[in-house]
Amino acid sequence: MAEDTSDDGGTGQVIGTIRPQDISTEMSTSYMDYAMSVIVSRALPDVRDGLKPVQRRIMYAMYDQGMTPGARFQKCAAIVGEVLKHYHPHGDASVYDTMVRLAQPWAMRYPLVSGQGNFGSQDGDSAAAYRYTEARLAPPAMELLADLEKETVDWVDNYSASTIEPSVLPSTIPNLLVNGSSGIAVGMTTNIPPHNLNEICDASMALIDNPEMTTEDLMQIVKGPDFPTGGIVIGSEGIKNAYATGHGRIIVRGRHVFEESKQGYEQIVIEEIPYQVNKSSLVAKIAELVGERKLDGIRDLSDQSDRNGMRIVIELKKDARPNTVLNNLYKHTALQSTFGAIMLALVDGRPMTLTLKSMLQHHIDYRQQVITRRTRYELTRAQDRAHILEGLKIALDNIDTVIRIIRASENEAAAQSNLEKELKLSERQSKAIVDMRLGRLSRLESGKIEAEYREVIERIAYLEDILANPRKVMALIKEDLEEMKKKYGDGRRTTIAWDASTDIDDEALIPTEDVVVSLTAKGYAKRVPARTYKPQKRGGKGLMGGKVREEDYVKHVVVASTKSDLLFFTARGKVFRIRTHEVLDASRQSKGIPLVNLIDIEQNDSVTSLVAIHEWSDDQFLFSATRDGMIKKTSATEYKSVMRNGKIAMALRGNDELQWVKLTSGNDELIFATTDGKSVRFHEREVRPTGRDTMGVKGLTLRKDAKAAGMEIVKDEAFVLVVSERGYGKLTPVEDYPTHHRGGQGVYTLQVTPKTGKLVGIGMVEDPSEELMVVSTKGQVIRTDLSEVRVTSRQTQGVIIMRMNEDDTVGQIAGVGTREEVEEES
Repeated sequence: MAEDTSDDGGTGQVIGTIRPQDISTEMSTSYMDYAMSVIVSRALPDVRDGLKPVQRRIMYAMYDQGMTPGARFQKCAAIVGEVLKHYHPHGDASVYDTMVRLAQPWAMRYPLVSGQGNFGSQDGDSAAAYRYTEARLAPPAMELLADLEKETVDWVDNYSASTIEPSVLPSTIPNLLVNGSSGIAVGMTTNIPPHNLNEICDASMALIDNPEMTTEDLMQIVKGPDFPTGGIVIGSEGIKNAYATGHGRIIVRGRHVFEESKQGYEQIVIEEIPYQVNKSSLVAKIAELVGERKLDGIRDLSDQSDRNGMRIVIELKKDARPNTVLNNLYKHTALQSTFGAIMLALVDGRPMTLTLKSMLQHHIDYRQQVITRRTRYELTRAQDRAHILEGLKIALDNIDTVIRIIRASENEAAAQSNLEKELKLSERQSKAIVDMRLGRLSRLESGKIEAEYREVIERIAYLEDILANPRKVMALIKEDLEEMKKKYGDGRRTTIAWDASTDIDDEALIPTEDVVVSLTAKGYAKRVPARTYKPQKRGGKGLMGGKVREEDYVKHVVVASTKSDLLFFTARGKVFRIRTHEVLDASRQSKGIPLVNLIDIEQNDSVTSLVAIHEWSDDQFLFSATRDGMIKKTSATEYKSVMRNGKIAMALRGNDELQWVKLTSGNDELIFATTDGKSVRFHEREVRPTGRDTMGVKGLTLRKDAKAAGMEIVKDEAFVLVVSERGYGKLTPVEDYPTHHRGGQGVYTLQVTPKTGKLVGIGMVEDPSEELMVVSTKGQVIRTDLSEVRVTSRQTQGVIIMRMNEDDTVGQIAGVGTREEVEEES
C-alpha cells in the first residue's frame, strides 16, 4: 500500500511520494530497460541500412552540414561537436572513434568517411586528436543517404526534441553485408563479416528474379567474406554454417610468398594478414616465440611495410623447412585466426539471427518500401506541378481577361480571388498566375509551359505505373544495384581455399627430413637426423651413436623420413605400426625413449626388424624371413591397418623367430645369407603371396649349426656388401651370384674364419660412392665411404672396415645413401 508523505516546511509544497517496491522486481525491470536500450540504441546494426545509431547520426550530421564528397574537408572536432549537440548525447570519444573506424580502409571494405590526417594504422596506432584531423563523406556514403529528402524514411525527434533525425537511411547499397558489423550488446553479440559489393549486388538481383533460391544457390554467387585486409579463407564449412544458420567459424590465414634474400637465405614474406589482426602485435608475438625457442628455423624478422603495402619478412635458416615454419606460424600466432561469424541484426527493432538469404531479402523488401515512398513523393510533386501548369495554361489562353482582372483589382489578394471566381482556378493556381513575370507571357514562354506540362503528365503516368506494378519497383531496385556495381564494384581481395583443411595436423609441424631411427636390445628407440653423422675414413674408431645402459647395445638401425610409417616386426611374429615422427627426436648421445611407450610389445618379445613405408601401394609386398630359413611374401597394404597395439605378421613353428622383412615390388630377386658364409639368390615370383598370419615356405637349406644371417633385395649392376662380427667386410659384384631356386644351400659369399667371425649381415650397394653406417653392439657408429671398401670375389674374407674392441662386435649395418657434408656435433 502506498504511503504519501509531505514535508512542506510551511509552504504547502509536496516534496515526494514513497511507494513500496520489491527490490528484485525493480532490479529486473531496470536491467531489462537498460539491456534493451543498449541492444536497440547502441550495439546492434539495423538490417535495413547496416548502421548502428551513432554511425547513422555521424553520417547524417555530416550530410546535413554539407560535408559531401565534393566539399572541402572540415575539422573532425566540428563534426563531433555537431553530433553531440544535436543527435548523440554521449561521450565525444565514442563518436570520434566510430568516425575514425568509418574512415579506415583496413577496417571497412568500402569506407564511408574520407579522412585527412592521421587516422591510425593497422599496427593499432590511435588516430590523432580530433582537433588535428579533417573529414568528409566518402562517395559510397552518398548511396546510403540518397533520396533522404524525399520522405523515403521515417523521421524522429532527437533526444531534446529540438530537431529531427532519420530513424534509418535509404541505403541503396546492402551495407550490412558489404561492410559488415560488430558489436557487443547485453547478452548477445554480432559479428558480420564484410563482403564484395559485386557479389552481394549480383546475389540480390538473382534473388529478385528467383525468390525461391536457396542458400546453396546464393553461395554460387557469394563465395564468402571479402575482408578489406585480404587473406585466405580456409575451407568452406564455416562459410556454409554462417550463411545457412547465422553462426559459423571462418578460418582466415595471411597471404605469403617465398623469396630468396641477397645472402641466399629463403624468406617468407607476409603480404596480407587476417582481418582485425594487429600487425605490430603479430610481429612481436613471432619474435617472442623465436626467443622462447617455440618457433624453430627463423634467422631474422623484420617489418618492411610502407605506404605501398604490407611486407613482413621472415628470413629462414639454411636448414629450415619453409612449410614447416609456416605451419608453426599458423598454429602459434594470429597469422591464422578464426572469425566467429554471428549474423545478428535488428529487424523491426528486435534482434534476430539471420541467414544470408534473409539478410538479402530484408534489404530488398526495405528498398521496395523506399522506392515506393520515393515514387509517391515524386508523384505528389509532379501532380502539384501539373496543377500549377494547368493554371498557367488557362492564364495564357485567357491572357486579356487575366490582365483585366489584375488591373481592376485593388490588391494582390483581390486579384487572386477574382481570378479564382472568373476562371475557376484553385488558390495555388491563382497565386502562381499573380506571381508570374510579364516575360512569361511571350509566345516562346507559352511553348515552354506547354512542353513542360506534357513532360509532367508523362512523368505522372510513369510514376503511377510504377506504383501499380510491383515488378517495375523490383526492376528499379535491380537498376540501382547495377549502378552501384559500376560505381564502386571491385575485385575480390580474399581468396577462398574451398578444399583446404582448417586443422593444422601436428604432423604438418614436423620437418620432412631423412632420419636414422635406432633401437637398442633393451628397447630404447630414438631418431637422429641423418646429417648428424660425419663421414670418416675406413678403419676409424667411429662416433658414439648413443649412450646405452650397461649390457645394452644398438640392435636395429633404419634410414627413414619423418613422414614415413614405421613397422616394428618382432621375433614372435607380430608387427606394430607408428609414424616416424612419434619416435623421440634426440641427440646422438641420448639414450632414447622406451619402446613400450610407443608400441604395446609384450615383455618377453623383442623387435627384430624395422621397415619404413613412405607410401602405401598395392604393388608393394613385404618379404619376411626367419632364423630357420622360412620365407613369406604378403601384400604391403595388409599391414596398413596395423596400429601400435599390433597384429600377427607371420605364423611361426617351434622356436623359430621372424628376423628380416624387406619391402619388394613383386618382381625382385633376393639374396638370403647364412652365418657360415653361404647365400642363395632366387626370384620372389617363386613365392606366391599369402596372408599376414601365414607360415610361409622354405627359403634355404641350413647346414649344421648355421642360421640365417640376412636377406637383401638384388639390384642390377650393384655390389653385395657383407660384414662379419669382427668388422671385416667386402664388396662383390652381384653378377658373381648365380640365380638358383629357393630352398637350396647356395654358394659361398664370405670366407668365415675365427679372425673374421661369423657373417653378421649383407647389404646391396648400387653406387660405391655411397656411405656405409655400421653400428656395434656397444653403440659405436661409423659412417665411411664405400669407395674405400675393396671389391673382391665371393670366397675372400674382405678388409677391416671397423676396428672392434675385444669385447665388442658388429651389431647392425645400414646403407645411408650419397655422401652429405655436415659438421660433426661437439
